[in-house]
Amino acid sequence: MVALGIPLDGATDAAADGAPGRGALHLAHSPCPNDTFIYHAWTSGLIDGAPVTRLTFADIDVTNSACARGEFDVAKVSYAALPHLGPEWRLLPAGGALGRGCGPLVLTGPGGLAGLRGRKIAVPSDRSTAFLLFNLWLRELGSPDVAVEVVPFDQIMPAVREGRFDAGLVIHEARFTYGEYGLDCMVDLGEWWEGSTGAPIPLGAIVAKSHLDTGAITDAIRASLDYAWANPEASRAYIAEHAQEMSEDVCRMHIDLYVNEFSRDLGDEGRAAVRRLLGGAAELGLVPELGIAIP
Repeated sequence: MVALGIPLDGATDAAADGAPGRGALHLAHSPCPNDTFIYHAWTSGLIDGAPVTRLTFADIDVTNSACARGEFDVAKVSYAALPHLGPEWRLLPAGGALGRGCGPLVLTGPGGLAGLRGRKIAVPSDRSTAFLLFNLWLRELGSPDVAVEVVPFDQIMPAVREGRFDAGLVIHEARFTYGEYGLDCMVDLGEWWEGSTGAPIPLGAIVAKSHLDTGAITDAIRASLDYAWANPEASRAYIAEHAQEMSEDVCRMHIDLYVNEFSRDLGDEGRAAVRRLLGGAAELGLVPELGIAIP
């Protein structure tokens, strides 16, 4: 398993010619297949003229907190974390995760639960889009009292299966594998959000320090994604190396689900979805008002 938040050998200060880069942009994203698929070409020096990068693999809960402290130059964070970032950051219109049919799930043991009141729930982060959607859904249920504990996302399903939690909020590839743990899906929060709003789900955002050339960074991300789409075999071994014991089939389903047209450009529909999620959450007092412009 990847040591989250720690630069990995061979992926640190990688310049276009493979040599250590001086003054390289410190980029942080997860080791999940969607991110390694998108960023492989850029971080491997395959994009001519792109800014040199120094890569750190970090879970999104790490980057959410680190960026709030001003760390990294470019990073993947939760859309729900954007209201907690200051004006020194800019949201980029490419490289993130936003789509349909890709939302988080609330899982329980076999047989499900009649309700959540008084239950103990494992969540992957308290500043993630998944947790924000969970809280919006709880509001619709009448805001039952629940006990929430942050648990690394890869440990949530085993913990629910073992009975240490009554339910778990899961993300990423868990939607493909929860049946292997004998768990039931109580609610697909993506289906709930889309059914309630008609909007796609803003999950992961790419932010960059505002003093940087964000146009050049956006161009590099798009060129890297275009390269990945045109040369899917080029990143296969790299993705598998960092995929945290996922099978090749699960890796492919992960990429197909989370990498889409919104990954290349938010577009008007994506921008409207971000405003709807974060604006509505701010009105309910769940997050601060957004202080970052939506490009």
